[in-house]
Amino acid sequence: MVKRTLRRVVSGLWRWLWRGVLAFMLLSVVLVLLFRVVPPPGSMVMVERKVQSWLASEPIDLRRDWRAWEDMAAVAKLAVIAAEDQRFPDHHGVDLVELKRAIERKLAGGRLRGASTLSQQTAKNVFLWSGRSWVRKGVEFWFTLLIEIAWDKQRILEVYLNVAEWDAGVFGLEAAAQHYFGVSASALTERQASLLAAILPSPLTRSASKPSAEVEKRSQWIRQQMRNLGGIHYLERISTP
Repeated sequence: MVKRTLRRVVSGLWRWLWRGVLAFMLLSVVLVLLFRVVPPPGSMVMVERKVQSWLASEPIDLRRDWRAWEDMAAVAKLAVIAAEDQRFPDHHGVDLVELKRAIERKLAGGRLRGASTLSQQTAKNVFLWSGRSWVRKGVEFWFTLLIEIAWDKQRILEVYLNVAEWDAGVFGLEAAAQHYFGVSASALTERQASLLAAILPSPLTRSASKPSAEVEKRSQWIRQQMRNLGGIHYLERISTP
């Protein structure tokens, strides 16, 4: 009798679990398809910043002005690719080459460096919470797969540039350009774009308008990579006809 009751309870829990998983998968597909044509109203990182400021009793004003693909400087798009994901046009969400290198560095005793692609970062910023766990990584992979299937590369980069955080409460390329240089996203110069891309690994501790020697050095490296990639013509590889 007890065993039979236990089996029923376990069976019922499994049914509810699978229903929850299916509901989550359906909702995620709907959201990804919606954001293929509609700008996301925000991101999970923005929600986190608001909650953190509320808990700390330090209100924060979030700044973000969505800009369409054609309203953002080509050099800014290229700078981010050069800095973050140079194989962006070629992979399908996960850069196996960089992942292999990261693992080899770790096995050789080096520091484990991230190998996240722009697709993964877009999925994480828009849909997921911060943190490190296998569950979160699995959900990140699911959303990365969905946006790679449903969106083209141009859309992925467009969304990323509009949700990336460039300073506390400063989200998106337009807000970042205004915040650091007092210009619009369409008017960024090559150097300004490279400085913005250079602070992306740690936007809360680095400045694009008052760059440290490290940021300045990285921005120079990014500009060289932009030239190595062939300049803004490289963007033709991801442009939607």
